[in-house]
Amino acid sequence: MNARTAAQLVQDAKSGIENLTPDQVAAELAAGDALLVDVRDAPERSANGAIPGAIHASRGMLEFYADPSSPYHKAPLDPARRVILHCASGGRSALAAQTLKAMGYANVAHLDGGFKAWQAAGKPVEA
Repeated sequence: MNARTAAQLVQDAKSGIENLTPDQVAAELAAGDALLVDVRDAPERSANGAIPGAIHASRGMLEFYADPSSPYHKAPLDPARRVILHCASGGRSALAAQTLKAMGYANVAHLDGGFKAWQAAGKPVEA
């Protein structure tokens, strides 16, 4: 077996998904068609704030929240909907986007660089 590092897994994921800039994400959110999903853990959101309008689905529960047959399913997560994921710097959200694609989400992307890139671009953040 050829073991892979976390960095290699993230790079593999990024090569097979749509990687968006903060400006691209902001434009999609402004158009009103996309669901933004924050996969960071709750303490990260509390400490650093959140992107306005993002729903929270921590990475550890994402598959359960995203599966319509799961008792934990979150209604906004719809395989037919445009879904954009983000984390702190883009690693977890790349892996999460890859996972949602495997679960049948056809129109999924992630914010490359994550919340940190969003903040660096001067985009709005709520407490």
